[in-house]
Amino acid sequence: MTTFVDRVELHVAAGSGGHGCASVHREKFKPLGGPDGGNGGRGGDVILTVDQSVTTLLEYHHSPHRKATSGKPGEGGNRSGKDGQDLVLPVPDGTVVLDKAGNVLADLVGHGTSYIAAQGGRGGLGNAALASARRKAPGFALLGEPGDLRDIGLELKTVADVALVGYPSAGKSSLISVLSAAKPKIADYPFTTLVPNLGVVTAGSTVYTIADVPGLIPGASQGKGLGLEFLRHVERCSVLVHVLDTATLESDRDPVSDLDVIEEELRQYGGLDNRPRVVVLNKTDVPDGRDLAEMVRPDLETRGYRVFAVSAVAHLGLKELSFALAQLVAEARAARPKEESTRIVIRPKAVDDAGFTVTREDEGLFRVRGEKPERWVRQTDFSNDEAVGYLADRLNRVGVEAALMKAGARSGDGVAIGPEDNAVVFDWEPTVTAGAEMLGRRGEDHRFEAPRPAVQRRRDRQAERDEAEQEYDEFDPFRDKS
Repeated sequence: MTTFVDRVELHVAAGSGGHGCASVHREKFKPLGGPDGGNGGRGGDVILTVDQSVTTLLEYHHSPHRKATSGKPGEGGNRSGKDGQDLVLPVPDGTVVLDKAGNVLADLVGHGTSYIAAQGGRGGLGNAALASARRKAPGFALLGEPGDLRDIGLELKTVADVALVGYPSAGKSSLISVLSAAKPKIADYPFTTLVPNLGVVTAGSTVYTIADVPGLIPGASQGKGLGLEFLRHVERCSVLVHVLDTATLESDRDPVSDLDVIEEELRQYGGLDNRPRVVVLNKTDVPDGRDLAEMVRPDLETRGYRVFAVSAVAHLGLKELSFALAQLVAEARAARPKEESTRIVIRPKAVDDAGFTVTREDEGLFRVRGEKPERWVRQTDFSNDEAVGYLADRLNRVGVEAALMKAGARSGDGVAIGPEDNAVVFDWEPTVTAGAEMLGRRGEDHRFEAPRPAVQRRRDRQAERDEAEQEYDEFDPFRDKS
């Protein structure tokens, strides 16, 4: 059964925003108390966060579909909807986030590092938030914005200071088991190690991590064996250790040729030329192995390698190797550039930046692209004429209508707002009006200008009394007419 997975495809869906509410406050003697519809809650985000306790992507291999909760719709009485809950997905340290085309979106290194994989949708405004001095009684509310839907890839690149590389059965697992507390599987057949193993080594005051990478063979960089699957785990390591078998039973192999083969595979993989190398001649507890190590050592040192003859079984030469690796790791850490505090960069919008573009496409179709126009379209309830008129006002106010005229659009031409696969298309008419305009200016209600019914009844009765008194005065025979 698979227990280690370092590459998965994840399908994430953020929560949608809740719809705004269109409501009018009503109570006794006050049937039209004004709009009181609340706003919808925002949708939850899908967030990837580095967790040191997670070492594999196995959980997402079995459950690749993840979705955050949506926001609740607003309600009357100025009650806003509840926000959706963010979905936090823990990932191992060293996880790389890729898009469908293979482009790197984020490189998550360090505990607590996070990345928003899918952004939750905004909640729609209720009619209370849409009311203004000119729009006293909005009869509509904005819809909640849908959350992001994304397909992303996750790749794990082991974060370690030292990487052990070499042929299968060269003794890498045995070496990491005696240098650290790691307990990898050890056997006398090739490809015993199927997954990278990590161990922590303490040498004096230096503590570093060491990784045992599955065995490499000729052609590993092209996909032979397990090399291509796990060579990426070597990318983050500061020091490379060539573990060479001095007691191999294969007659066509020797430590120097093994080293040349592995170096060629690392060169073809790329990006590892600047890493310091150390050569470990393993299995020197065997007499033939000790003799072979003494023979090839001068040749390897002539090439510039630091060579250590060790035996993982007999625990020979391990202390010297451990402290030498600690020194190289300390030097690599000291050579790294110091981390600077994040600077806040302010990029003001250009004066001539309208925030949208208008392009003319084939067959007389004009396409409008921009963050605000596209968001406004998504939040519009097209079954409500007043909401459509409000959208027309917003587009006109931001300059879309003027830009269409400048681009050569005429009455009846098709206009698409949004991307090709999800656009709203309509026939453009300059100065679009809605049916609600027949009642007055958009968003106004004459009932708010009229007095309340009880007041109107008192005024009517007073007018009747005044009229009756006037008629009586005109026909009173005893009235003084002088």
